Amino acid sequence: MTTFDLPDLGEGLTEATLLSWLVDEGDMIEVDQPIAEVETAKSSIEVPSPYAGIVVRLHGAVGETLIVDEPLITVDTDGGGGFDDAAGPSAAAGSSAGALSYREEERAGTAVPADGGGEETLQDTGDEGSGNVLIGYGTSASAGARRRRRRAGGSSQSPAGPRAGSALAVAERPAQKAPRVSSPLVRRLAREHSVPLTGLTGTGPDGLIIRADVLAAVESRGAAPAQDQQTAQAPASAGPVSTDSVSTSPSLPAPGGLEIRERVAVTGIRKAVATTLSRSRREIPEATVWQDVDATELLALRARLKRQAEAEGSSAPSLLALIGRFVLAGLSRHPELATRVDTREDGEQEIVHFDGVNLGFAAQTDTGLVVPVVRHAERLSARELHGEIGRLVGAARDGSISGKELTGGTFTVNNYGVFGSDGATPIINHPEVAILGIGRILDRPWAVDGELTVRSITTLTLAFDHRVCDGGTAGGFLDFVARCVEDPTTALADL
Repeated sequence: MTTFDLPDLGEGLTEATLLSWLVDEGDMIEVDQPIAEVETAKSSIEVPSPYAGIVVRLHGAVGETLIVDEPLITVDTDGGGGFDDAAGPSAAAGSSAGALSYREEERAGTAVPADGGGEETLQDTGDEGSGNVLIGYGTSASAGARRRRRRAGGSSQSPAGPRAGSALAVAERPAQKAPRVSSPLVRRLAREHSVPLTGLTGTGPDGLIIRADVLAAVESRGAAPAQDQQTAQAPASAGPVSTDSVSTSPSLPAPGGLEIRERVAVTGIRKAVATTLSRSRREIPEATVWQDVDATELLALRARLKRQAEAEGSSAPSLLALIGRFVLAGLSRHPELATRVDTREDGEQEIVHFDGVNLGFAAQTDTGLVVPVVRHAERLSARELHGEIGRLVGAARDGSISGKELTGGTFTVNNYGVFGSDGATPIINHPEVAILGIGRILDRPWAVDGELTVRSITTLTLAFDHRVCDGGTAGGFLDFVARCVEDPTTALADL
């Protein structure tokens, strides 16, 4: 048996939400065959198997949060449906110890027992190698070894060798089974309350340990927090309790006498947004400046470019691409707004400048808000910027965008005007230091050369990190972009 852990998904991601299983228990799978679809904080991806064989167990339910380096799928790679004859019960003991080692970091009574005499070995999988590689994971013919924890009873030495006595002694003792628990939330709860999972009897399907079992164990020793006692609807002895009924029961009390209708876990992109923006509010001393801008001439230029493009059979730059070009020109004059604040090992901070601009722009998708990034955007014309924005938005909406294309930004533009918002106070996309918001364009009365007339007006808003610059720099940048919007023809001649 071989247990394949959820691989490192890159970009510092430590968890993913299971969207669907692409195989079932009992299926025969091949190397590189997709086995599951997961959603990370960046995008949805299919996870391929580095092994061929029969699927023995799927570790996790659809909708569950899976943790990197924890079991994803167990495969019988020899196709025999069990342990080979040569290994016998000793291999079974080794497998149990290996299953336990996957959960050692939980420190909830699931570590390999000290008296098992575990030894760390490198075992050749014998596989030819997988060419399908996620970040930090993959197999090859030259690197086909997997690190395992094995009991002394699993040693390949002859029983007549020097370790025969200890090996037989381990074989005679019943192998300790890994606790049946698939939910990371249940394991975290057990770890927080120092509840050994190996000492619990699961009341879920097939003996699965569920939240109610852990809460019952905590309550039995009089250490359950008040909120956990309220959510524990029944002790373990009351029989199977659904995890859904514990978290979504409408009978739980709520402020004002309301009944709780549903609890929705914060996962995937929603969790990534919450984490990033909360950190931004905690760490960044943010200030905001804004300016009403006459965009009449910009709309006229865009109309002319569109007519010309239609005649030529090409595409004209969008308003976002044109404003993006003005932003890049402004950043070349005020580079402080495209920097980052870095903390050294000694605790001192530095402002880090870069040799270009990775321009991010907020895009709403069916799965939530994402910020695709155009790398080295300063090298692109308005038309090229338009094409790259279109490509990235399409990839974000169909779920094919990569994690790399969603990270590394140094400045963000947020066109919330498309949602009907006149203005807003955008939150800086940490670890960036500034963000420009664009409100909707409306016809408003406007004074031109002392005369009142109707013009197309928008509001530009800049939120910036006061650690990297003062109001003079921020105001100068915003005013430059505003003047470009008001007189785009002259601006483009100078870009």
